[in-house]
Amino acid sequence: GPGRLPAAAGEEGPLEGGPPDHSYSLSSGTTSEELLRKLNEQRDIIALLEVKMKEMKGSIRRLRLAEAQLREEIREKDRLLHAASVGTRKRHGL
Repeated sequence: GPGRLPAAAGEEGPLEGGPPDHSYSLSSGTTSEELLRKLNEQRDIIALLEVKMKEMKGSIRRLRLAEAQLREEIREKDRLLHAASVGTRKRHGL
């Protein structure tokens, strides 16, 4: 009827009698208001995912910096341990 959208592509034909509709599929009776609501819901989800992705990128960046700092601390401690062990050997005539 008026105000209704045509059936989504692939609604008829071989898919008839197939699995029930998914939340992202459209029935032949989907109104333009329902379609707009679904579209806005999807946009909201995408916006949330983009925010989460940016947060995760920031976390990854901070973790990489922390890892680099820890690796440098380990290298420095290894150098100090090596220098201390060389000094001990020299003092004991080894």
